[in-house]
Amino acid sequence: MRRILLSLLVMCPALAVASEHAVELHQRLDLSEVAGQNVVALTLDACSGTFDADLVRFLIEHRIPATVFATRRWLERNAEATAILTAQPDLFDIEDHGANHVPAVIGVGRRVYGIAGNPDLEHLRQEVSQGAQAVERATGSKPRWYRGATARYDPQALGDIEAMGYRIAGFSVNADAGATLSASAVAARIRAARSGDILIAHMNRPRSATAEGLAQGLSELQARGYTFVLLRDESVVPDRIPRRRLRHAAALLSPNAQA
Repeated sequence: MRRILLSLLVMCPALAVASEHAVELHQRLDLSEVAGQNVVALTLDACSGTFDADLVRFLIEHRIPATVFATRRWLERNAEATAILTAQPDLFDIEDHGANHVPAVIGVGRRVYGIAGNPDLEHLRQEVSQGAQAVERATGSKPRWYRGATARYDPQALGDIEAMGYRIAGFSVNADAGATLSASAVAARIRAARSGDILIAHMNRPRSATAEGLAQGLSELQARGYTFVLLRDESVVPDRIPRRRLRHAAALLSPNAQA
C-alpha cells in the first residue's frame, strides 16, 4: 500500500488530498523495456450493457490487441461476445473489472459519479474476487490486473486490492469519456497519443460513437508506425501529467463519464 500511495503523490501532488478522497491512477508504459519503438496500450472497459461488435471487428481486422476489463455482470450477459474475445487470445486479454461495477471506494453512502461504493472492506474484496472468478470461468486463466468501476480509488482500496495480489490498471488517455464523446473527439484524443500512453475506452455501448472514433484514431496511429501491446506483457510507471492536462480532463468529466 505504501508503494501505491507514494506513486500517487509522485504522479500528481494535486491529488494528495485527504485520504477519503477518490483519485484516478494515471500510468504509462515503461518505455525502458520497449526502447526504440512507438507503442501504446489500448484498454477497453466492459461495464454492463452489450457488445460493440463493430469495434471488435475492426480490432480483429487490423490486428490491434486490447486489454478488456470486464465485469462479471457483462460476462454473464454476453456469452457470445466473450467467446469471440477468448477465441483470439493473441489479441484480447480479459482482466477483472469487478463483479457488479462498484467503485473502489469504501464507506457507507460514498459515491463516485453517482454510483454507490462499497460500505466496507469485505464488500470491496467480494467485488474484486467475484469479478476475478468470473474472468477465470470465462477464460480459464486467473486475471492479474484490476480496474475498478469509474477508475477512481481511495487509498485504502488501492492498498487492499494490491494486497490481494492484483496490479491496478490506470491510464494516461481517456479516449471516450465513458462513451459520451463524438467520433471526431475520440479520434482527436487518440491522434494526440504519445509513445507509452495507456488508452481507456469502452466496448459495451454500441450506440455510442466510440467504435467510429477509435477506428479513425487507431488507424492513424498504425499508419504512423505505432505498435499496440497488451498490459499483461508490459510494466507500467506513473504518468507525470501537467496540471493543465488535469484541468482539461476534469472539465470533461460528467456523471455519465463512467469508466
